Amino acid sequence: MSKLLHTKESLILSTIEVFSEQGLQGLTTREVAKRQGISESTIFKHYKSKNELILAVLEYFSQYDQAISESLSMKEFKPIEAITYFVEAYVTYYENYPELTAITLSYEGLMHEVELCEVVKRIFDKRVNTIQSLVEDAKRQNEISKDVDTESLADLIIGLESIVVLRWRLYSYNFSLKEHTLTALKMLLDAFKINPGTSSPS
Repeated sequence: MSKLLHTKESLILSTIEVFSEQGLQGLTTREVAKRQGISESTIFKHYKSKNELILAVLEYFSQYDQAISESLSMKEFKPIEAITYFVEAYVTYYENYPELTAITLSYEGLMHEVELCEVVKRIFDKRVNTIQSLVEDAKRQNEISKDVDTESLADLIIGLESIVVLRWRLYSYNFSLKEHTLTALKMLLDAFKINPGTSSPS
């Protein structure tokens, strides 16, 4: 069983590597097998199809979401601190494992596959819903103006992370993803933050 799990995880990691280097169109089970030094038929002993292998990659990718959610629930953050922690956790993870960013930037391509669409939507919705919940907490605790549209601010935060990740990949990782993302995030949140001593209009 241990060997089986190791083999399956090894195939997932090689798939992520190919995904990152050659994109969704260049991802083939033949290339994954080549990276592993095995026959293509060996892959199909573990995964019935390329889509099933991609589903395993998505599940692997989403495991980190649960870890971040558990960390958030254990830590006593103020809402804006929690938003910053949430974003920082992801960009730190991506900085340590750059190949994973290819997945976040391939959502649109993946959603055209019926088998993959619901999984991609679930991963995306969970992240957006977490940000929206934290923004709502910030509004209730008068850290952010109650006039702010929660969904729009959540979109701005998610979009900010995505565009910095895209630029990071385009420029061959030649700047600190974490530093640039958190600097931009602070500027964004400061624009909606309520100054100490004032209260949001009701």
